[in-house]
Amino acid sequence: MNNEFNSKDAGLFTHAFNQNPYPAFQSLRQHDPVHQALMPDGHYAWIITRYEDAVAVLKDTRFIKDFTVFLNEAERAEAQKNIFSQNMLFADPPDHKRLRGLVQQAFTPKMIEELRGRITEIANELIDDMQGRSQIDIIDDFAFPLPIIVICEMLGVPSEDRDKFRTWSNTLVEASNDPGKAEKIQQHTEEFTSYLREWIATRREHPEDDMVSKLIQAEEAGDRLSEQELYGVVSLLIIAGHETTVNLISNGLFALMTHPEQMRTLRQQPGLIRPAIEEMLRFEGPVEFSTDRWAAETVEIQGKTIQKGDHVLVALDAANRDPEAFEDPDVFDITRGQSKHLAFGKGMHFCLGAPLARVETEVAVNTLLERFPELQLDTSSAELEWRPGILMRGLTELPVRLA
Repeated sequence: MNNEFNSKDAGLFTHAFNQNPYPAFQSLRQHDPVHQALMPDGHYAWIITRYEDAVAVLKDTRFIKDFTVFLNEAERAEAQKNIFSQNMLFADPPDHKRLRGLVQQAFTPKMIEELRGRITEIANELIDDMQGRSQIDIIDDFAFPLPIIVICEMLGVPSEDRDKFRTWSNTLVEASNDPGKAEKIQQHTEEFTSYLREWIATRREHPEDDMVSKLIQAEEAGDRLSEQELYGVVSLLIIAGHETTVNLISNGLFALMTHPEQMRTLRQQPGLIRPAIEEMLRFEGPVEFSTDRWAAETVEIQGKTIQKGDHVLVALDAANRDPEAFEDPDVFDITRGQSKHLAFGKGMHFCLGAPLARVETEVAVNTLLERFPELQLDTSSAELEWRPGILMRGLTELPVRLA
């Protein structure tokens, strides 16, 4: 344990931190960039906050994703019953390559670009529904439904079930910061598992032209997808396939509305949309901390000894504000140009859905600003609440005036 700079000193995992983590991240980068912190669930984890260290950890194969290697046989069998446990996000080579390879053909830039027309249709349909209203919640009315419709159409989820996925997804993502919701988490996990089981069984009997049917067919053709892995891959695509993009769209629009000069620049120069999105990702990234890693052997970083089996988290949003990597990192500047931000991670676990998230956000922001040129925040930024949890960073609501 590091006694010289504890989590309380750093101000981690408080309500104030949830609202604005950047002062705490700055303090850690300056005083204790490889910091062992007490997590909300009572265990300790190493927090990595400097950009250079973050890149090193994300690319270092000594930091593994499958924690079950540290368990005994009975514990491992129990852990692997979890439907989220067997997917590419929590796998190491060679399983990682196998699982990722089964889905990455649907997420190539070419395939995603072919979805642009449909994404634009969805965005315009959602905006058509806003006509006649002066105020909306950009998350409920736009940032959430757009990516959930897209991923559900790709996977073959019935449109009437989309709201169920939002409820389940929110519970499971926020679980990391609230152990007190164990009963609710258990209930929603069971509901989600039951739904997947029935849905996959239906698709086995009646395959359609969707990704789930193709994954099932690949498994049945002997392409190495077990039933549990199928649950894991599908649940990851449903949750990760929309959660990050909801936050990227809403965080990005929030950044624009609270920096009106940048909003004006983008309206005057719509060709800046792509660098603008990269700056949104860097400045207020939708994923605050990387997903879990564990040290497969004892590793030393910045003079700190990380023991085999220790839990390690990379603070992506901290690394993306590191002044050693970015000039004036606390300034939101859509003309910043090429960005080496870590919002989608780095190395073999780089986000598979990054091309989709970028296209959805590009279409969403462009269409919204074109249709509502007077778009502006309808409350003070201090009144807004950020969602609890240490994985995702996103607002609970974002009220805006349309005209």
